[in-house]
Amino acid sequence: MIDKSLVIELVEERIGNEDLFLVSAEIAPGNRIKIVLDGDHGVSINKCISVSRNVEHNLDREEEDFSLEVTSFGLDQALILERQYLKYINKNVEVYPEEGEKIVGKLLSYSPEEISLELELTKKQIKQGEEAIKTLSFSDIKEVKSVISFK
Repeated sequence: MIDKSLVIELVEERIGNEDLFLVSAEIAPGNRIKIVLDGDHGVSINKCISVSRNVEHNLDREEEDFSLEVTSFGLDQALILERQYLKYINKNVEVYPEEGEKIVGKLLSYSPEEISLELELTKKQIKQGEEAIKTLSFSDIKEVKSVISFK
């Protein structure tokens, strides 16, 4: 089996101090390597190619065969890393609580324990005294995703 720490080292060597960061590196049975990248300003296809080439050229297929997939973080995927949450501050996110319905709002703050959202309230909700700022503990959250907006 290919060493995961070696793959991570090769990825980080290529992305260096750029605005890119490694979200995940997985090695499945059959040496299927999947690398997911994200960036503070997105991830270009050229960066994915560059990382792919660095990993591929530094692993020996003669010694151990493998398949390699390098991809960018998808908008439909749940946020994982602190850096991703910080990237989405002042942007809309969907929060899926452990119990209850999905909550959509602007991400105001992040800490390892909780997040705060600014909700868009209807006139009815305002009359009922609902708060526009909602703080949620990560222990009560299943996942958080970015909201795709075409505005």
